[in-house]
Amino acid sequence: MASLQHSQAIKGAKVLMVGAGGIGCELLKTLALSGFQDIHIIDMDTIEVSNLNRQFLFRQSHVGQSKAKVARDAVLRFRPHISITPYHANAKDSNFNVDFFKQFNVVLNGLDNLDARRHVNRLCLAAEVPLVESGTTGFLGQVTVQVKGKTECYECQPKPAPKTYPVCTITSTPSKFVHCIVWAKELLFAKLFGDKNQVNDLNVRSNDAFSSSENTNDVFEWRDDEDFEHYGRRIYDHVFGYNIELALSDEETWKKRNKPRPIYVRDVLPDQMTQQNGNVDITDDLSSASAMASLGLKNPQDIWCLMENTRVFLEALKLFFTNRKKEIGNLSFDKDDQLAVEFVTAAANIRAASFNIPSHSLFEAKGIAGNIVHAVATTNAIVAGLIVIEAIKVLKKDNDCYREKLMRMTYCLEHPSKKMLLMPVEPFEPNKSCFVCSSQTPLSLEINTHRSKLRDFVEKIVKAKLGMNSPLIMCGSALLYEVGDDLEEDMIANYTANLEKVLSELPSPVIGGKMLTVEDLQQEFTCNIYIKHREEFDEEKEPDGMVLSGWTQALPEKKDDKTSIGNGASTSKSLPTEPMDAQKDIEVKEISDGTASPGKKRKLPEFSEGCTLDQSNEADETRNDKKIQKLDDDDDDDDLVMLDHWGKDTSKKQRLQ
Repeated sequence: MASLQHSQAIKGAKVLMVGAGGIGCELLKTLALSGFQDIHIIDMDTIEVSNLNRQFLFRQSHVGQSKAKVARDAVLRFRPHISITPYHANAKDSNFNVDFFKQFNVVLNGLDNLDARRHVNRLCLAAEVPLVESGTTGFLGQVTVQVKGKTECYECQPKPAPKTYPVCTITSTPSKFVHCIVWAKELLFAKLFGDKNQVNDLNVRSNDAFSSSENTNDVFEWRDDEDFEHYGRRIYDHVFGYNIELALSDEETWKKRNKPRPIYVRDVLPDQMTQQNGNVDITDDLSSASAMASLGLKNPQDIWCLMENTRVFLEALKLFFTNRKKEIGNLSFDKDDQLAVEFVTAAANIRAASFNIPSHSLFEAKGIAGNIVHAVATTNAIVAGLIVIEAIKVLKKDNDCYREKLMRMTYCLEHPSKKMLLMPVEPFEPNKSCFVCSSQTPLSLEINTHRSKLRDFVEKIVKAKLGMNSPLIMCGSALLYEVGDDLEEDMIANYTANLEKVLSELPSPVIGGKMLTVEDLQQEFTCNIYIKHREEFDEEKEPDGMVLSGWTQALPEKKDDKTSIGNGASTSKSLPTEPMDAQKDIEVKEISDGTASPGKKRKLPEFSEGCTLDQSNEADETRNDKKIQKLDDDDDDDDLVMLDHWGKDTSKKQRLQ
């Protein structure tokens, strides 16, 4: 009888998959082989070469094509009689609204970022459709079931904010290799190959021998009468030599810090070696442009010496201006752009050498620059199987299923715990203070209503923190701002003008004590925000110039800079976490193993194709006891993982999101 129920539930189900990547490929295959007959897939991405090592439905010939469409075609070859509908589109597009979601019996997520997960979570809540959330990072994985009113939603617990670094640290006092990577990627690469009008601290005229009195142009501009060797040396000496000397002139900065050393080309490369630094063949095949190939460097896991980094830097610069000159001015860093990765690696290593920071290989630098933790296909397959198991439980629509706690959050572990690699945990009940799925408790916003513009509120709060895509903002009965395709031109002009007004000068003034209503019609989500006027903010601790309270935000960052660069996370009801470092290596920090005080939430991080936790076996408990780990995924730009000892009390729960 149970088997018949399963069969009927599966064959009659209409399933929506969101994401056709690492988890999605395995999930689509498993759904098809399990007997599901009607599957819909949404994915906006196209296939990249880096996907091929784990997204097995794709082949080299598919590079550049739609993931959703190619995945459909691949599965139909061995299950030709089922219906698979692909959508090569963004899940946040307006046509994927609540009515669209209502047609499905269950939604299965294989997403790679916080914003999309949050959006799908809200649509599923509004449509009252069960959601099975998932994710993986390396050997770790998780699957969670989210049913409105019965379990926590995706936003019931805090998510860690993306890691940012103070500009002064990046430009003047780097102490970690990640600081050098950010400098090379966000400042130097952007200045040389991106928007030429961009202003940053690199834009300082050099007073060295390469600058002449008649040439007062931007030092980064390449002159038509200038050969590549001269230009490369000039850029190198400016950013690694002159700018360091300029920084050293501020003696106060270096009283308690190790002083950096200026590095000039003449100190690293003899003249004849610079001249040997590549006979570049101009070609239209951008994929063949590689400084490593030109210089005979083959192993990306080798750590280059200063001379090798210098040669790669100069060669990569030359290749950009010969083979890819048309792109200069519009380039942004891409981890799949080999030449860009080579340039950023070399530049970061040279800067690291100047500040006495250990060098890293290209393989390691690419992982840091692209927030990569390399995915494991087997983990994706295991998680996909767990998703299908939980989906079948949901589709049975048996209320006893919830009463008897048959639904499970399941974690895939790297090391056995209690002789298990799959650890099931009972779902948590909804967070009563969740502003998304529970009672609509007003949020509160501290803001300077006389300085902050409506645009600041929309960008920093409504979109960045509340995750709304098409917001409508009202103060009382006055409509201050709205987004939509059906708006009249005069309305659009009016709302655009409002964006540039400070809050207290809007047609309906927004001042302390006022209540704003913010709504996203696509998500069918509304929240109220109580405004508190505040004059001053700490620029370092409160860089947005406003503080939102009452939402499930990340815990405040500590001054020691130990935070994650991942996109999402969640909390545990039993375990605390501390912010984590954004270095390439997983850093371990001890935490208290005490019992949480009543009502106090404790945070567990999350993963990139999702997130998970890791436990040791009993014989190895000491090694894995009391530790936290930071992880990010390959093309799945996400999360953290926390590890801790389960202890002998099996009722002790841990949760990841």
